[in-house]
Amino acid sequence: MADIFDVIADGTRRDILRLLLRRSSEGHDGTSVSEIVAELGVSQPTVSKHLKVLREAGLVSVREEGQHRYYSLSPEPLEAVDDWLVPFFVDEAELAEEAAAYVALPEPAARVAESVGRAAASAKNVVQSALRRLGA
Repeated sequence: MADIFDVIADGTRRDILRLLLRRSSEGHDGTSVSEIVAELGVSQPTVSKHLKVLREAGLVSVREEGQHRYYSLSPEPLEAVDDWLVPFFVDEAELAEEAAAYVALPEPAARVAESVGRAAASAKNVVQSALRRLGA
C-alpha cells in the first residue's frame, strides 16, 4: 500500500476526498463516478484511476448496486496524517505544563478525551480551509 502522504499529495485525489466529505455531510449515501466526473470536470478514466488509489489506501469504500458503484469517504487512514500534523499546531511544552496541572483521567475517559480532541482539531482545520477558500 502507498504511503498515505503520497496518496493525498495528488490534488485530484484531494478534490475527490473533499467532494465525498461534503456529500457525506449532506446526507448522501455514496457518490457515483459519473457524479464525481460532473462535479470536478475530470475525465471518467482519470477519476476511476484516482478512486482505485484511494480505495487501495483505504480512504474510500465502494458499494455496488447492479452496474453502478457508489463511493464513500473512509477517513480513518487520515488519522496518521492528523497524528503527524498536530505537533506542528500545538506547543508541546505548553501542553506538558497544562497536563501536569490536571488529575489523570481514568483510561477509558482519556481515550474519549483524545478522540474528542482529534475531532475538534480536524473540525478546526476543515473550517479554516473552508474560510480560506471563501476568502474570509
